[in-house]
Amino acid sequence: MNYKFKTKPYKHQLTALEKSWNKETYAYFMEMGTGKTKVLIDNLAMLYDKGKVDGALIIAPKGVIKTWYEQELPTHLPNHIENVTVLWQPNITKKQQEKLESLFEIETALHILVMNVEAFSTDKGVKFASKFLNSHKVLMAIDESTTIKTPTAKRTKNIIGLGKHAKYRRIMTGSPVTKNPLDLYTQCLFLDPFLLDFQSYYAFRNRYAIMKTMHVRGRSIQVVHKFQNLGELSETLQNFSYRVLKEDCLDLPSKVFTKRHIVLTGEQRKIYDQMKKAATAILNGKVTTTMTVLTQLMRLHQITCGHFTADDGSVQLIENNRIKELMSVLEETEGKAIIWANYQRDVTQIIKAISDEYGPGSVVDYYGLTPQEERQENIKRFQNGDECRFIVGTTQTGGYGITLTKANTVIYYSNGYDLEKRLQSEDRAHRIGQTKSVTYVDLIAEDTVDEKIVKALRDKINIASEVLGEELKAWI
Repeated sequence: MNYKFKTKPYKHQLTALEKSWNKETYAYFMEMGTGKTKVLIDNLAMLYDKGKVDGALIIAPKGVIKTWYEQELPTHLPNHIENVTVLWQPNITKKQQEKLESLFEIETALHILVMNVEAFSTDKGVKFASKFLNSHKVLMAIDESTTIKTPTAKRTKNIIGLGKHAKYRRIMTGSPVTKNPLDLYTQCLFLDPFLLDFQSYYAFRNRYAIMKTMHVRGRSIQVVHKFQNLGELSETLQNFSYRVLKEDCLDLPSKVFTKRHIVLTGEQRKIYDQMKKAATAILNGKVTTTMTVLTQLMRLHQITCGHFTADDGSVQLIENNRIKELMSVLEETEGKAIIWANYQRDVTQIIKAISDEYGPGSVVDYYGLTPQEERQENIKRFQNGDECRFIVGTTQTGGYGITLTKANTVIYYSNGYDLEKRLQSEDRAHRIGQTKSVTYVDLIAEDTVDEKIVKALRDKINIASEVLGEELKAWI
């Protein structure tokens, strides 16, 4: 490949490109943290350089579309490629309309449209995507393609229909089989109906699953009893996909950092703005101490996590998207994961959500309310047991002195302000005994103190002690 990379690829990324770059359809089944996004961007650039495409439709979950737009594309797309890149917004203002129209101008440029997968449940999103596909030679890619695993979902049907108008198609996910092999059917159908060569989902299911009848509340339903012929399915997938696990990538950096973005709900935004106004008024007073500002920061931060403390001391819960985004990340995660939270209330909510989805035996806790006599047993279950996949805790309690090397994914559901606790908690997984690269995922609520807290910790700033004077107001 005569192609000049903007950022140096790892060996497994080169292999993925060599296998796929000129194929009309391909699947990157690459574990989180192995760099599948860069592979797709390089693939797109190669096809553009060869005159094969002049457009790209990137479909991704809400939590990662801003990362594509603000971080991944600017970082990896070569400088010599003139491009017009637009991030889809459901509320189309005059300014947004002008941006969207720019996708049909400058004929020599590479036109890139980044859309959230939820937009394909709407007529407006489908209509615009169709116009874009019919105006360009397009590579259409679905990031975290398990989002179209449900055959009956409106967005799944719409995306598969639109895919027929794309010259090249790609799917990307670290975990193509989240619950069972049947999840693969619609993902592969988007690429090409002949790849698996089944006339329907039910024909596919009959080949790879054995069903049984269950009686629930007076109704008879068919459920999967067990799977069969999986060796055959694996061989079929190898013809059009490349599987990468972290343990196979010896040249990966020891730590990989990524972000997942969250949008505040309407109720959250209203309460957040009210609290921000009150905090600003307090800080405009004559006497402002670091503790005063940290208290205001904490109140704003709690709102982004879905709860706040009222003046009478009672805790109010707020509808929020944080748990949903966490569960999306877990769905993509291979193996075991550590989830750190800053508030005990967050820990209890996380444990409930994981228990409901994966079963009570899948999760243990390590925080202030964990009885002393259970703490070591919980670590043992996580480190040595097959059933337990997740450990949830606070950095105040679990961030020091314990070993959790069975995990190579660490998720910060919410961060504190203390740099030492952040660094110590990172090293619970990244220490002697860890043989893989560790991926760190920060959940960040957009346009809130969340963004500033994570940036400060990444820049090695101890918010609790180093942010002084007039700079304090900038945090609010």
